[in-house]
Amino acid sequence: FMAANGFISIDTSGYVFTIFKLLSNAAFTFLPILIGYSATKVFGGNPYLGAVIGMFLIHPDLQNAWTVSTNGYEQTFSIFGLFNVHMVGYQGHVIPIIIASFILATMEKKLHKKVPDIIDLFVTPLVSLTVTAFLVYTFIGPVFVALENGIITGVQKLITIPFGIGSFIMGGFYSTTVVGGIHHMYTVIDIGQLAKYGATYWLPLASAANMAQGAACLAVAVRSKNNKIRSMAYPSALSCMLGITEPAIFGVNLRFVKPFIFGSIGGACGAMVASILHLGATATGVTGIFAILLTLNHPVKYIISMAVAMGVAFTLTWLFGTNNEQIRNDNKTSENKTEKAEQPAQAIEAKAENADAADDSIITAPLSGKAVKLENVPDQTFAQGILGLGAAIEPTEGKVVAPGDGKVETLFDTFHAVGLTLDNGKELLIHVGINTVELKGEGFKAYVSEGDRVAKGQTLITFDMDFIKSKGYQTITPVLVGNSDEFASVEELAEEGTEVTIGDKLIKVNA
Repeated sequence: FMAANGFISIDTSGYVFTIFKLLSNAAFTFLPILIGYSATKVFGGNPYLGAVIGMFLIHPDLQNAWTVSTNGYEQTFSIFGLFNVHMVGYQGHVIPIIIASFILATMEKKLHKKVPDIIDLFVTPLVSLTVTAFLVYTFIGPVFVALENGIITGVQKLITIPFGIGSFIMGGFYSTTVVGGIHHMYTVIDIGQLAKYGATYWLPLASAANMAQGAACLAVAVRSKNNKIRSMAYPSALSCMLGITEPAIFGVNLRFVKPFIFGSIGGACGAMVASILHLGATATGVTGIFAILLTLNHPVKYIISMAVAMGVAFTLTWLFGTNNEQIRNDNKTSENKTEKAEQPAQAIEAKAENADAADDSIITAPLSGKAVKLENVPDQTFAQGILGLGAAIEPTEGKVVAPGDGKVETLFDTFHAVGLTLDNGKELLIHVGINTVELKGEGFKAYVSEGDRVAKGQTLITFDMDFIKSKGYQTITPVLVGNSDEFASVEELAEEGTEVTIGDKLIKVNA
């Protein structure tokens, strides 16, 4: 197909092409196995049993799902005379294996508690797999395949509305869904469209949205005279254009609000152009610059779409999104340092005398546990200080308190994170766990609301550590100074692995 378009001439019957073709689609052909393993592990079950269920769903004795359109259904069973079930594999489907993994893990955990240890090793896997297998082929598979096909068809109708209107809407809201963590489900759409249409029209839309956010972040970097903002925005923009959006979105664009809005507008425009040009990707995977490798059948269309997305986002951000004084000018830290240098000697001495009496440079631990260096947090957004510098704690008690007097600026709907502005001007983000936003509030309870005044030691959030871990999430909690760039340095006071309790010195912020 590349030769026909005049870009690259490749012998599609040759050895090299065949090897690359096999390599490129191997993961998709056996996708239920990979999903079964990882999903069952997340749900707290034996991942190897999950892999078995995945193998079961694409067993070679079943009719291949991709051949149904040409060969029709070859084998059908009647279930108690009520309805018929087609013995077809689930290649290219995601939802059935995820549901099956959940049932398998839930059943396995309950059986482990009830079955005597002497026969547990034999009975639990056998019963879990057998019951799950029958449920999948009798009920879950047919129902959720129909649901999945309905979602894919609905999305396809939306993004193919004339003049790209549907894609404009989805491209504009895509980045907002990234903020909420909803974007992880979009793989279902990509894979479903590939299986049904031979191409995914969703990936170019997502790529346009991500490239636009990267361009908006780049505009902030170019426009800013603040060295700390520039040093953060330049690499964040690059990573965003390579498909890793969180540093740019959370670290820069959302922080200044307007760049995020203009990035969303750019994404909408790029997605609209992609739809008008009927751009589709022949595989799913990375978005951004390297996604052109997935659209080599129409690379010029991809370049045009991304150029529109980036051009709109960069231009709007440059013109209207960088009038924030903190973006355009050196921050207040430099001004404060100048003022301090000009202070009379006696004023400095007076401050020194009172330093021990009230040291507001110290931030105390808002929860108890073991200290963890921020760089060792298993999430690069936190580890690289994108959202601010600070420290982390592996909790031993599920309670978060206010480390100082201040105001609750942000309380996530899922109660897994809270943002405070302390009376001494420091902005704190306390984020319980890694990716715990996906729990949608389960296991968390909030005792404050946005806008509340809080006193040091007041309980903010409680959380069920055992529940969170049972769902496959880590409870390690970053404590970040959101406005770190306004201070000379942020030091971690607690050594790695040492025990800290609520009120212990955790972070020192040097003005």
